[in-house]
Amino acid sequence: MTTLATYLHDLSPQIIRFTDRIGIQWYGLAYVLGFYLTYLVMTRLARRGLSEIPEKDAGDFITMVALFGVILGGRLGYMLLYSFDEFIRQPWIFFYLMDGGMASHGGIAGVALFCLWYARKHRISWVGIGDTLVCGAPLGIFTGRIANFINGELFGRVTQHSLAVKFPTELLHEDYVRQGGVTVPMPDGIIHSPDIIAWFEANRGGRAELEAILHPRHPSQLYEALGEGLLLSAVLFWIRVRFPKLPHGILTGLFFLLYACARIALENVRQPDSGSELIMGLTKGQFFSTFMIVAGIAFLLYGLIARHRPRWAAEG
Repeated sequence: MTTLATYLHDLSPQIIRFTDRIGIQWYGLAYVLGFYLTYLVMTRLARRGLSEIPEKDAGDFITMVALFGVILGGRLGYMLLYSFDEFIRQPWIFFYLMDGGMASHGGIAGVALFCLWYARKHRISWVGIGDTLVCGAPLGIFTGRIANFINGELFGRVTQHSLAVKFPTELLHEDYVRQGGVTVPMPDGIIHSPDIIAWFEANRGGRAELEAILHPRHPSQLYEALGEGLLLSAVLFWIRVRFPKLPHGILTGLFFLLYACARIALENVRQPDSGSELIMGLTKGQFFSTFMIVAGIAFLLYGLIARHRPRWAAEG
């Protein structure tokens, strides 16, 4: 299919800019919105009597999940899985949160560990908490992927599809030249689409030249936002409401399985991270997702064998 109309990505990562480095970021707003949407889902389930976390505790729980699970886990996961060499050389870059760099696999692992601690402290079911949380947590993935698109990062592979987008940020990608791109040396500090466009307008042939050298790409961030986020949350929420007496672990297992399958499938249209080598023929995202499939199967087996039903199932 030939490209009918290709959008030149020109979105700014900042909602409001105070200085070159300080401002209100879409990335930060996406996280806040994701946590809030998850909170709304959990409180709605609590009002229906379908949550291990009471409505009055949902706010504090989500706040702690956000800090100790998603942010710390996601950042540490990114450092260990995608930027290990740089992290070992400069461990303080862990705190450079404004520069981006979060791994969804690390965030999921961080949330799981935090929920384990929370469950033991409050003497409630760990997998029961997970079954509630996974109904809303994918909405955080949804908002995060939308922010990835706005930032022009984690873009897709080259395509001639009619939905293709040209991302100026590909000029900063290590694989750009290997894909037939031309070397365009730019000053340090130019890392976002509007800055690259402005530089071309001031120093080169403007937008026309920039569009001519860029590759049309899949907006894979939007595919992932829908597949790994919005659709997954809708499916799990529907199952929770439709089958409220499912044993603990079933929904958590379905989350791991469905997320991993969506991630593995959508990685086929996503450009691998700069310098990333395939692992056993898989991208890093696909490879790490295989462990989530194992975890999903383990949770499902636990639910089917142990058959620990939610407290409201026993009360009913």
